[in-house]
Amino acid sequence: MKGKLIVFEGIEGAGKTTQMQRLIHWLQSSCFLKVRLVATREPGGTELGKGLRHLLLKQDPEELVSDRAELFMYAADRAQHVETFLKPELSKGTIVLCDRFTDSTIAYQGYGRNLNLNLIKQLNEIATGGLQSDLTLWLDINVEAGLARVKSRGECDRIEQADLKFHKRVQQGFAELAESNKSRIVRINGDRNEDEVAQEIQTIVSRKLEAWGYSNNPNAEK
Repeated sequence: MKGKLIVFEGIEGAGKTTQMQRLIHWLQSSCFLKVRLVATREPGGTELGKGLRHLLLKQDPEELVSDRAELFMYAADRAQHVETFLKPELSKGTIVLCDRFTDSTIAYQGYGRNLNLNLIKQLNEIATGGLQSDLTLWLDINVEAGLARVKSRGECDRIEQADLKFHKRVQQGFAELAESNKSRIVRINGDRNEDEVAQEIQTIVSRKLEAWGYSNNPNAEK
């Protein structure tokens, strides 16, 4: 793959979407603009995924989504996303910023729902064809603070409405993933103001881009 996949992860209310948008703006206004840049998300990064996202996140009292059905829908969304969007973009040399990827499934469905971790890893492998992020930025925030942010926005989706114990298990999952994947996952303290978090992310990404061979020299050829 010529391109690079940068993923944002974290619990509900961690600030992933906000920080990803800020990074996109910074990259577009910096000398790295010479590189093609796209943003996407899971679930919902394809037309098929948009339908799955609605089914996964809506709260339907008449038909509750079972834990295993939830897992397989996330896998279906990812398989479509990887084959029809991520791999084609990466093959063009694109830098792809993605809001959630495989670590979310391990944290939410594995730790949060207590589903078999080996099964989830196998499904992730099948869905991605072995594709991994080149860099994952984990926004680590206090669980209660994150949920308070979510509630302040108004109506919560099906995942956001899960109880506190669920979200704490998810947080534990991200922490253990970060500990065992230090070369790929970077912890960002999300319990700070938005500007401080954004500055740290810019510093980390800038260093990574230079290490990957992308120059911040506006006259350099890519």
